[in-house]
Amino acid sequence: MKAMKVILIAALILIALGVIVYAYYGGFYKVKFQVAEQGGETLIYEEMVGDYQQSPVVMDRIYRSLLNNEKIETFKGFGIYYDNPQKVEKSKLRSEVGCILEDRDISKINDLKQKYKIKTYPKGQYIIAEFPYKGKLSVVVGVMKVYPEMNKFIKEKGYSEQGAVMEIYDTPSKKIVYRKEIVK
Repeated sequence: MKAMKVILIAALILIALGVIVYAYYGGFYKVKFQVAEQGGETLIYEEMVGDYQQSPVVMDRIYRSLLNNEKIETFKGFGIYYDNPQKVEKSKLRSEVGCILEDRDISKINDLKQKYKIKTYPKGQYIIAEFPYKGKLSVVVGVMKVYPEMNKFIKEKGYSEQGAVMEIYDTPSKKIVYRKEIVK
């Protein structure tokens, strides 16, 4: 009987800890969507084919290369995800992953073009949502919360499911910005 009580208390403590961690990383955050004009960022990136879970490795590699080799510090990472992982097999998922160049470093762009893929993200109307960023677990919780809500929003407003989604990991502002391309 005493062992059952200990097991029950341990289980309750684990559940409570799980709820606290889930809450801390944004699990109860209310996701709100809007359509707004955004874009225009200068992106330094690599093209990637395969599991989206490899994105942080590529992002970190570009960040470290810019910091160590070019003496450029970036504060925002990104991923542009072209395929729906529920409809395309992992090995064929297409994305572009990297860092957003800060405005103060734009003057170095010609030198950077010799070593990196660079492009300007198009300005336009996008479906936008923000999610709190408190660490890598926020990315996982964000994916679980934002994408189902985004799909509902798209259906309710009559938008096409087609189009890429850009995730911007904004470290200074402690948020993840989800930006869905609007395809007519």
